[in-house]
Amino acid sequence: MSSVTESPSFASLSLPAALLETLSELGYLNMTPIQAQSLPSLLAGRDVIAQSKTGSGKTAAFGIGVLSALNPRDFRVQALVLCPTRELADQVLKEMRRLARFAGNIKMLSLCGGVPMGPQLDSLEHGAHVVVGTPGRVLKHLAKGSLDLSRLKSLVLDEADRMLDMGFHDSIAEVVSQMPSQRQTLLFSATYSKEVRAMSTRFQRDPVSVTVADTPEAIKITQIFHEVDGRERVNAVAAILRHHKPETAVLFCNTKQRCDEVVTELAGKGFQVAALHGDLEQRDRDLVLVKFSNRSCPILVATDVAARGLDIKDLAMVINVEMAFDPEVHVHRIGRTGRAGQSGLAVSLCAPADGHRVLAVEDYQSIKVDWQDLPVATGASSTVLPRMVTLNIAGGRKDKVRPGDILGALTGDAGIPGAMVGKIDIFDMQAYVAVDRDVANQAIKGLGKIKGRIFRVRKV
Repeated sequence: MSSVTESPSFASLSLPAALLETLSELGYLNMTPIQAQSLPSLLAGRDVIAQSKTGSGKTAAFGIGVLSALNPRDFRVQALVLCPTRELADQVLKEMRRLARFAGNIKMLSLCGGVPMGPQLDSLEHGAHVVVGTPGRVLKHLAKGSLDLSRLKSLVLDEADRMLDMGFHDSIAEVVSQMPSQRQTLLFSATYSKEVRAMSTRFQRDPVSVTVADTPEAIKITQIFHEVDGRERVNAVAAILRHHKPETAVLFCNTKQRCDEVVTELAGKGFQVAALHGDLEQRDRDLVLVKFSNRSCPILVATDVAARGLDIKDLAMVINVEMAFDPEVHVHRIGRTGRAGQSGLAVSLCAPADGHRVLAVEDYQSIKVDWQDLPVATGASSTVLPRMVTLNIAGGRKDKVRPGDILGALTGDAGIPGAMVGKIDIFDMQAYVAVDRDVANQAIKGLGKIKGRIFRVRKV
């Protein structure tokens, strides 16, 4: 394992001038530690096993490596990226599309579960250079004969430990059995468990090992622990939220049922809050994540499994409504805040019966936890409305609706200042845009016609 403290520039690598220009346009000037350590081996065609957390720049690392090896004139699948969840696959695909601007006509497809097979089959018929997907859906396409991996050059196993946790080992093995043995295999994992090492041994050839440890100055997470009566957890959460007033917060519970209970109780106290767990339909899950990322629903209550693969930028606070069963899971939870040099706050609620879990965290992190009294809720418990609301447009990528079209309709005909328009998300059949609550009705009228076409628009 190696360690890099300096931050070399991408220009120090043997990359095409067009790719360097694209990286510069995207704001990528200096490499993150994981990029600096892995890219030389990636570009040399070596297999790599890298230990790196979400948010470390690993997608750009393997994206640059994979794209550099593509032959744009060959419209057969040359690279496959396997991810544990559809959300992570969507993030990876979005990032790789941004990076691929330099190469011209590079076609990329998402093959994930939770959506119909039909559109995926249609897209595959026209060929693709890169496929990003989940193991189960990729395996289904291989079984149908709609996906051919015989010309594959690169395989990426992203968040390999999570895929193993979710029981994908056999599916991954079956997918790998249908691709050439002479390929580059890149494995990225947040942990180096014995199962991950066994996966590397099975699927990789003489891999270069890279690890990136968090430096003390890179970790800016303040941890606070509150002792509570187990029956008063939600009242404690409400008091914490009203006291700290975070722009965004993820609340972790250990079960789906507890997530739903916390959401119901917090909503009854006037908070805009949503649950994220395995029982949600994919469409509902997409909407929850859209509203959370665009700040129109700033509080998310999640289980650990449902939150896997989520890359939430600028997360202000994590609250452990219940202590995690395992100290490593606790560290993963709180590590979702305080990223990229930002400061973060992690609050853990501990009933008397949780004492052994607190001791396990102290031992695992080599810390002495900071016990504090719960903040006292002051003032009336009024409804806590976020500044933004989300509008749904019944037209998306398949209708040639682009973010610029939505922004133009809002700032042009509707006369809404650009500063009052938030995040825009485009899906195949629909789109979402966040707007300031004060101009929501004005925005709905302005979005009724986009590029001369009429679309149904509603608040969600």
